[in-house]
Formats: sequence, structure tokens, C-alpha cells
Amino acid sequence: MAYKRSAPASGNRSRVFIVDDHPVVRRGIVDLMRAHADLEVCGEASDMDEALNIMQGAQPDIAIVDLKLKEGSGLDLIRQMKIRFPQVRVLVSSMYEESLYAERAIRAGASGYVSKNEPPERLLEGVRKILAGKIFLSEEMMDEMLQRIPARQESAPPDPMDTLSDRELQVFELIGQGFSIKEIAGQLNLSPKTIESYRDGLKTKLNMESSRQLAKRAVEWSVQKG
Repeated sequence: MAYKRSAPASGNRSRVFIVDDHPVVRRGIVDLMRAHADLEVCGEASDMDEALNIMQGAQPDIAIVDLKLKEGSGLDLIRQMKIRFPQVRVLVSSMYEESLYAERAIRAGASGYVSKNEPPERLLEGVRKILAGKIFLSEEMMDEMLQRIPARQESAPPDPMDTLSDRELQVFELIGQGFSIKEIAGQLNLSPKTIESYRDGLKTKLNMESSRQLAKRAVEWSVQKG
């Protein structure tokens, strides 16, 4: 159940807002934050609309956001937050692979990315570093992003994967994991016809002639990234 606190933070405590569609995960983060005197949980939500509605009164310093929400996309939420609440810093906490989504999250307006597979201390470290005005990523991801800069400066042709929208990347990833159109539709709360449209768009962008060819490419890409 979402909630907000209207009371101001005590002393120098930083206010933390949690957006995750799993109540157990939210409770774990709440307990983690409450165990530290410099942090205070000021609110929580399970989806994008709920988060935006509550955040105005909650006045957080930082939001911990999952990318997969009950309704809406975490990336879309981050973009909306940067427009409506530009002072709020964002740390993504997600099961999605950092190598696939961290750069997109940073472009959307996040300041860091932590895998849910990491220990709680890693999340806590991310919160504090971002509150201090720093970017928080794994060393491997930071190196990967820095290595891309020279290629962009030399105007190298873009990787076709970089042309995919956030939703197209989600569909492509799920195809690579062996899910059917119906199963993907269920996971993303979309109709099978919509997923078929995304699949057709993927074939065009990646220059694939058939769905079988696309699936093969998606599986190979998933194995390489995994």
C-alpha cells in the first residue's frame, strides 16, 4: 500500500522514496533505510501514476526506482520525474541486466543503477553516493560507457541495437529468452497484436527477413550479454 509522510525530515536526514511493484521488496528497502540515522523513507508506490501523485507531497531527495512496475515503465517514470521534480535524484534498482539498461536509465535522467542481485549494502552505497552528487554504476559498466565515447566522437555508424526504443528492447530481450508472443504480451500487459507490431518493427530496424531469423539473433544476443 502506498503512503506518504508529510512531516519534514528530522535533522540532516535525506528523504528516500521507493517505487517498486513488489510489497516485500519495498518493505526490505524501508527496513534497510530505517536502520541508518541519516536516511528517512518519505513514501512508496507500486506504479508510475501513483508515484507521481504521491511524490509532490513527499518531497524526496532521492527515489529508488524499479524498471518493471505494476503499471507503466520505470524509464518513463524517470523521464516524467526529471520534468516535474528535477531536484529529485534517481537510483535504479532492477533485475534487468545493467549492461542492457543502465545507459538508457542514465539518459532518461537516473544517476545510478544497482542490480537486485547485489547485497543490500550496495544499494545503500548507491543512495549515499548519488546524494553526494556522484554517478553510481559498476566499474564494468562505467568502463563500457567510457569506451563508447571515442567511437561516438569519430561519428562511427550507430549500433542497430542503439536505435531500438525501450519497449522494443524489452520485447527483443524476451524473444531471446524464448518467450512466446502471448507470454510476452502477458509480461508487459499489452495485447498479442501489439507485441506482433513490435516484432515487425524489430525485423525492420535489425534488417531481419523473418521472425525465425529475428528469434535466432535475439537468442545469440542474449547469450552474448549473459
